[in-house]
Amino acid sequence: MAIIITDDCINCGACEPECPNNAIYEGADDWRYSDGTKLKGNIILPSGANVNADQVQKPLSDDFYFIVPDKCTECKGFHEEPQCAAVCPVDCCVPDNNYQETEEELLAKHDFMHNGE
Repeated sequence: MAIIITDDCINCGACEPECPNNAIYEGADDWRYSDGTKLKGNIILPSGANVNADQVQKPLSDDFYFIVPDKCTECKGFHEEPQCAAVCPVDCCVPDNNYQETEEELLAKHDFMHNGE
């Protein structure tokens, strides 16, 4: 499953540079699927959504850091554990129950974003 940042976030920013998928953004920041990935142009996400990877997307939160679920792999393919949760001083990076994914699905998402598979 993806990780979510709860409203306990103190906006310290420790998590953002740790994310190997560039899935974490500061509150109110626009984002793109192409940020930090090999995704370009029109794509179909593993979730089935058809998007333009280069198109600016609206922030998921205006108040605190947020994680884009379609880009979060819980660091599978890079690390043994989610790095955002490992560095968060207030433990607000937690599993997002709205995005249940198996390890195989997370690894496939990693490959999709970084290997073009």
